[in-house]
Amino acid sequence: MDNNFNNLSLVQLVLKWKWHILIITVAAAILGAIFSSSLFITPLYKSEAVAYPANISPYSDESETEQMLQIINSQSIMDSIIEKYDLWSDYKIDKNYKFAKTYMLNEYRSKIKISKTPYEAVSISVMDKDPFVACDIAKDILNFYDQKVHKLHTQKVGEVVAMYERQLNEKQRNIDSLKQLLTDYGTEYGVTDYTSQAREVTKGYLSGSAKATELKSNLEQYGAEVLDLRTKIEAEATTYVNTKVDYEQNLRFYNSDLTYSNIVTEPFPADKKAFPVRWVVVALSALGAMLLSILVIFIIENRKRFVAESK
Repeated sequence: MDNNFNNLSLVQLVLKWKWHILIITVAAAILGAIFSSSLFITPLYKSEAVAYPANISPYSDESETEQMLQIINSQSIMDSIIEKYDLWSDYKIDKNYKFAKTYMLNEYRSKIKISKTPYEAVSISVMDKDPFVACDIAKDILNFYDQKVHKLHTQKVGEVVAMYERQLNEKQRNIDSLKQLLTDYGTEYGVTDYTSQAREVTKGYLSGSAKATELKSNLEQYGAEVLDLRTKIEAEATTYVNTKVDYEQNLRFYNSDLTYSNIVTEPFPADKKAFPVRWVVVALSALGAMLLSILVIFIIENRKRFVAESK
């Protein structure tokens, strides 16, 4: 019963002051429309790009998309965008100010949003007073991302390529050294191939050949070493070939010019501003003024009633 009475009193109060409330509400709506215009608030245009990561391998337990997010949000890419588009001037921040870097990063993150979509893509949303600048920033973020990943991959793959080059050089030196030893045995003792020479020496020895007898003695003395040398040369050659295959594969990646994103939504210059949304400003201004005026009227009426009852 009391609630109904209070509601009825509130309705009566609103009806009593309806013209005042209406005038205040309309005035607030008009002021909201004026102050949300380009005369007071710089309009911002939005440009968005959506891309999937490509040609990258995740670290630890992160996904390719999470790695892409980490790189795009890196300080080096932010600095590149800030310097290229002179965002210090665009955002009206004095470089010499003590907390200039903090203000710049806050402004940057409020205007440039990097997020993961529900479909594991990366969304890059850029707001700027110039629609063409917003579009170019979105494109360049992806360009700087490609350059950053390419640099990281080049550094790491370059280390692997250098490692394989050292290994190949070492293997080649070992092979050359073993071949030289084999040549020395052949030159000094005539021992080059234990298996084939052993058959021929046996035939010559049985026929009473002096050379065969001498070679037989050399084979008995150095044959095992020559056989061991040939086995080592074959093993080193096999390792060399396998290493060279890995080396050439990494060298192809090192010399390649890959891109690291698949762009599914290309950014474009917006033809309509994204901020401020004037109807929202007008509606909130009118609603806020109406509620505030009702509250003030309620306080005034209750004060009158209190004074009347006190008398």
